[in-house]
Amino acid sequence: MDSLLKHMVDMTGHRDHTMLDISVISAVQELAGAAQTRVLALTRLRGQVFVRARAVISAGGPARMEEHSDSAAPGEPLECYPALAACIAGHQASADTVCDDGRHMLWLPIWIGDKADTCLEITNPTPYSGATIQIVGGIVSVYRNFQNLLDYSERDSLTGLLNRKTFDDQLAKVLQSGGDYEAATPPGERERRQPPQTEKQWLAVVDVDHFKLVNDKFGHLYGDEVLILIANLMQSSFRAQDRIFRFGGEEFVVLLRSSTLADAHKIIDRFRINVETHDFPQVGRITVSVGFVSLNAAEAPVIILGRADQALYYAKSHGRNLACHYDELVETGQLHAVASNDTAEFF
Repeated sequence: MDSLLKHMVDMTGHRDHTMLDISVISAVQELAGAAQTRVLALTRLRGQVFVRARAVISAGGPARMEEHSDSAAPGEPLECYPALAACIAGHQASADTVCDDGRHMLWLPIWIGDKADTCLEITNPTPYSGATIQIVGGIVSVYRNFQNLLDYSERDSLTGLLNRKTFDDQLAKVLQSGGDYEAATPPGERERRQPPQTEKQWLAVVDVDHFKLVNDKFGHLYGDEVLILIANLMQSSFRAQDRIFRFGGEEFVVLLRSSTLADAHKIIDRFRINVETHDFPQVGRITVSVGFVSLNAAEAPVIILGRADQALYYAKSHGRNLACHYDELVETGQLHAVASNDTAEFF
C-alpha cells in the first residue's frame, strides 16, 4: 500500500506529460511485476491509425523515452495489433492476447471521451490475477484523469497540440538546464546517456504558406480543418520525444531533442514534404515554411526565437515551401546580423 501511495503522489506531482508517462510505467512495472511496460501513442493519419511507442521500461532497467531508428515514420499500422484494433473499434476498456512465444500482452487504452490517443501495453510471461488487474486499472484511471487535467491547461483547444504558455515554460526549463532536453530520464541514467557532442537541441518555427488566402477563399471552417490536419501531420512526422506547439494563428513551434544538424534537416524536411504531398479536402495543396536554430543556453529565449523567425522570414521571402537554418544563412552571407542585445536582434 505504501508503494502504491508513493506512485500516486509521484504521478500527480508532475506538470509535464513526459514525466507523467515515465511515472505511470514505473508504477505499473513495479506493482504488477511486468516484464515490460510501454506507453503507446495512437496517431491518425490519412484515415489510418498508427501505433508508436512513446516511453518504455523493462524489468531491471530504468524508464526512458523510446528512440526510433526512422524518426519520420508514423509507426506501425494498428492492424498489426489485431486484439488492440478490435478493442479500439469496440471502445473497450482492455484487450489481451497470448503471443507465439507464450508471453501475455495486456492493452489498456486511455479513453478521454470517445477518443483514445494513448494506450498502456503490459507484457508478462504469465497472466495476471484479478487483484493485479484491479490495481493496474486504478493506476490507469488516475493517469487518465491527470492527463485530462494537463491537456485542459496545456493544450490548444483546436489542434490538441501544446499551447503557447506551455512552450514558454518548457523552453525556459530547457535553457535553464543547460540545453538538456532529457528531463524525463532518471538522474542516474541521464549522466550515462549524454548525447554525442555533435548533437544539439533545436527550435523550429513553422508557418502555413498563404493561409489568409485559404480563409478568404474557403472560409474559416476549412481554415481550421487545415490547421488540424497540419497538426496531425506534425505529430506523425516528428519523433515521440520532440515537443510540438501551436504558437498562435497558423504558426507552430517544434523543440527537437538531441539531433545532429543533418538529422534536424532530415526530420524537418520530411515534415515539410509530408505537408506538400498531402491532399487537403476541398482546399487541395498546402505548403509550409520553416526556420530553425540550435538552442544555446547562454542566450535569452527572445534571441533564439528571433533568429528562428529570421530564418523563417527568409524562407517565405525566397519562394516559400522551404526549411532554412539560421546559422547556415549567416555563414553563407545570405543573412547578416547587424547587432544584438538581451532583448532583440536587428538585421
